[in-house]
Amino acid sequence: MITTANIKNGVNVDQLVETIGAVQTNPELAKFQFRAKNNWIDGGHCVSSIKGFYGVGAEDTSREDTFTMECSHPNVLLGKDEAATPPEVLLHSLGSCLTGAMVYHAAANGVNIDSASSSLEGNADLQGFLGLDPEVRMGFDGIKFTLKVKSDASVQDLEKFAKFSPVFDMISNPTPISIEIVKE
Repeated sequence: MITTANIKNGVNVDQLVETIGAVQTNPELAKFQFRAKNNWIDGGHCVSSIKGFYGVGAEDTSREDTFTMECSHPNVLLGKDEAATPPEVLLHSLGSCLTGAMVYHAAANGVNIDSASSSLEGNADLQGFLGLDPEVRMGFDGIKFTLKVKSDASVQDLEKFAKFSPVFDMISNPTPISIEIVKE
């Protein structure tokens, strides 16, 4: 007997249901630690490398390749424009995670997503970063996310699915960050 996987929106729903069941049985499987190493190159140019992570109760060794990402600054911000700025990479992360969360949760709920595309905008006033006005925030004062979706689901359901995004949670709720400086 030949069986085919239950795929919806590119997601193997049978595997997703099995994963949910396994986590319900053993909540420790849900504990993950993601890591990145960052190296300063010059000016505002940095390169991060990502390979290993901890998840499902063990150190993951399935990745053969190391992923790299660069950040830089445009000429107008005294950079050499080698890559996207850190705030632009944050927008990429947020857009990817909101869209991915929507797609996965739609699949789990039997909802088809035929297409999805988004645009993101983050507004910032550099007076905060430059230390010129302590009343001005150093980061974005807001982010606008516009998602165009072709689906038979309601706008409310699609928004509910998207808000399962971990990156949305990290940005919209305070996430504790500890900074440790180690001199060499």
